[in-house]
Amino acid sequence: MNEQTPHPDAGHSVPPAFSSTPAAAPGASVADGGMAPTTPIPPTGAHTMPGQTHPAQPTTPGGHPGAAFGATATAAPAPEHPAKSGVGGGKIAAIIIAAALVGGIAGVGGAVGYGSLTASSSSSTKSASGPSTVTVNNPESVSEATAIAAKAVPSVVTIEVSGSSAAGSGSGIVLDKAGHILTNAHVVTLDGEVSNPTITVTTSDGRILDATVVGVDPTYDMAVIQVKDGSSLTPMEFADSSKLNVGSMTVAVGAPLGLSNSVTTGIVSALNRSIQIQSSAAPSQGSSGDQQQSPNQDGSQQPFQFDIPGRGSGSSGTAATISISVIQTDAAINPGNSGGALVDSDGKLIGVNVAIASAGSSSSSSGQSGNIGVGFAIPSNIAKRVAGEIIADGKATHGLLGATVQDASSQKGATVVGATIASVTSGGAAANAGIQAGDVVTGFNGNPITDASDLTAQVRSVAGGGSATLTVDRNGQSQDIKVTLGTLSQ
Repeated sequence: MNEQTPHPDAGHSVPPAFSSTPAAAPGASVADGGMAPTTPIPPTGAHTMPGQTHPAQPTTPGGHPGAAFGATATAAPAPEHPAKSGVGGGKIAAIIIAAALVGGIAGVGGAVGYGSLTASSSSSTKSASGPSTVTVNNPESVSEATAIAAKAVPSVVTIEVSGSSAAGSGSGIVLDKAGHILTNAHVVTLDGEVSNPTITVTTSDGRILDATVVGVDPTYDMAVIQVKDGSSLTPMEFADSSKLNVGSMTVAVGAPLGLSNSVTTGIVSALNRSIQIQSSAAPSQGSSGDQQQSPNQDGSQQPFQFDIPGRGSGSSGTAATISISVIQTDAAINPGNSGGALVDSDGKLIGVNVAIASAGSSSSSSGQSGNIGVGFAIPSNIAKRVAGEIIADGKATHGLLGATVQDASSQKGATVVGATIASVTSGGAAANAGIQAGDVVTGFNGNPITDASDLTAQVRSVAGGGSATLTVDRNGQSQDIKVTLGTLSQ
């Protein structure tokens, strides 16, 4: 990486261990990032990332211990909705990370809890950026979205980050009363420009608190920060993202464009998408390990970049490309929503807002483009595992397949979509499991794999040393192969 990310004091109070649902993630260097962006995102601090060497390290399969998040909120729950189940996806075009950061916002006003729905109006303060509370003028006629917002808003904060030459802001999610807050790595590092940030957190009710970095996971663009006294914070409850349905209601909460406590609604548009992001905060990669060989045939399929309009001028160093598995939603997500919450109809966390797709560049110098109804969030099950490992150990682990992969569709005579194994590393996870060159991986832990990026994202979502079941097409015959993954070096 082009910087050292701080991992503050080890004396944080670590909650009891929890069991997280592992996500899938392969150790393949991802090929094309999916559909080509119609217009490239401005290359402020953007760099390309090579393949990564990831020596296997022994770990306990199934993930690492972490914190128990999501104390029950005091707000009354919104109406119950049926359970949901996952669906497959592919990749998207023109992704701007994120929901990104917005520079120079002022304070944040107060938030309304569910009990406040009985009030006839809100008397909280307003920031320079405008109203920032859940205002209820007619409690006799509130909508489902109002109840969801009243429950979720108190658990989402605005995060402001500054360094010697850059500043910006994003959003964060309260994890526990020890003061841990979950956000994106690109928020706390300003996409690799800041290695020792000054961070302040503004709560939904207008309190400003200093925060320090607990740990950063650039491989899945996640980070945990901590305020000294979190006893008055409202932790967010986690939902099981593996039970989502396409079409399920979603509500995005955060500070888009500096407008704190903003709430937008939509649905789950797709599940198990994979997107490629060009990140200056991600570590540089070596020449061995999981690699992707699929070149861009016409030069159009490029990794996407962070869109951080408030971060200052030009970043230095070399960017890396990361592949992550995401939920796609049409709830409006804009720069500043990064690190904020995507919640379900019960007000529980289903995803961490991370990126948006853009139809093209704008006329602004930053190239920032707003919501077009295609936003992305890291599933809560992955976020929970990564956050727990960061709180426990200061860092997170990720799976390593030990193979070079290509998009199956780019191979002559291809009959199925998936990720073709071009070669396997001797002694690596794939080789040990009996996976062979020429095999086409079409599924990972039950999730469909449509290309190399899908496989990489799924492998990386699993903890280092975790186990996974790969569905493999070999000579026209499908079979399931159990693999104990290695551990990605970072």
